[in-house]
Order: sequence, then C-alpha cells, then structure tokens
Amino acid sequence: MKASDVMTSPVKTVGPRDTIRTAIETMLCGHMSGLPVADGEGRLVGVISEGDLLRRTELGTEKQHSRWLEFLVGPGRSASDYVQTHGRYIEEVMTADPIVVEADTPLEEVVGIMERRRIKRVPVVRDGVLIGIVTRSDLLASLLAAEKAMVAPAGNDAAIRTAILAELQKKAWVPSVSIRIEVLDGAVTLSGTILDERERDALRVAAENVAGVKAVHDELVWVDPYSGADFGPPGIIE
Repeated sequence: MKASDVMTSPVKTVGPRDTIRTAIETMLCGHMSGLPVADGEGRLVGVISEGDLLRRTELGTEKQHSRWLEFLVGPGRSASDYVQTHGRYIEEVMTADPIVVEADTPLEEVVGIMERRRIKRVPVVRDGVLIGIVTRSDLLASLLAAEKAMVAPAGNDAAIRTAILAELQKKAWVPSVSIRIEVLDGAVTLSGTILDERERDALRVAAENVAGVKAVHDELVWVDPYSGADFGPPGIIE
C-alpha cells in the first residue's frame, strides 16, 4: 500500500496568518490534534499541533529559565521562547519545514517515519502542494477496512489448511518439520513439538488470522532444548 491509498483528502488547513484561536477552534470542532498550514497557493509551510500550544502564557505554562541558564543559552533563545508562548498568529508558533511524503511513498515507510519522529501525522505533497495527510486515525480506518474485507477461502477445510501453511512457509521461525496442522469443520488443531514457548502463540495467531477459521486447538508440546523436559499447552496437567 502507498500513502495515497490511506490518506485523507482534501485536507482541512489553516493559513500562516490565521490566529491561533482559529487553529484551536478548528482542531476542537474537528476532533483533530493537529493541522497542516498552507499558503494561498496550497503549498505546505508548516504544521500546528497541540504540542505547539502546550507552553502558553495564558495557561501559565511557559518555561521559566533561571538567570544563569538564560545567560548560557543567550538572549536569542529566550526571545524565541517568548514568541512561542506569546505569539498570536499561527506562523509564529507552528512547526516549520515539517516532514512530508509523496503520494507513492510506501505505507511501511510512512509508518517508519511516524515511529522514528514520534509524530501523529504526515502531510502528503505533490510538487510542494498539499494533497492529503496520513494520520494514525487513517491507519486505523484502513486496518478496520482490511479486517472487514477478509474472506474465507473458497471451498473447504483443505483450503483453510493450505492458507495456513502458505502463511507459515513465509516465516523463518516456524518449526515446519515438527508441527502438524489439521482442520475439521473450520476448527484447527495444532500438534507436534516446538523448541521455544513463544512459538506457541505465534502459530495460534497465524491460524486465527486465516478467514474461515472458527477455533484453534493447541496440542503443541514444548521441548526445552537445554533440559530435554517437555511441557504441554498451558492449563493441561499431565
């Protein structure tokens, strides 16, 4: 998937010379935590978010620096902080030069950017013009759509078993030679041996994610490779 597949478009924006009151009212009315800032030609010039408005003189939350710290950071930094906490216009408090992506940017890359930068939204641009935005909510909506679109394999239990095996064959951690998979009326039974207890949950999840599976029965036996002791599924006492 690409950014264009999940982005919200058109995008609600504010202008750099709009007041912060306009931004706050827009965010509250739209239940948004941030907004792109675009100029009159639609070019992205910044982003304003809740984080940009946390330190405000109206709230009494502006940073208080000691005299010696103000001396160390210099008057320029203190002056910049003053603008951030007292500025009335969006261009004075917004985050300029935000991280952006193109419409054809792979979704995996978009999510990676959001994780590394710890941001909740990534604007999507074409030739510098804002055409959309990908937010965490957009990702959740796409995930829900994918869940609803899951369709059971056509046919019968054999088709379900084939789908499970196809998924497991992609994963290097699967102990394929020591496990067995049986399907009866949509109920999957996992049996055989595993050498790491964590493989138990992963195998169960792989089976549960195949459409058409009604239940998963765990009969796997964990063999500790160091002691040779074996343990059945949790809750089963032998």
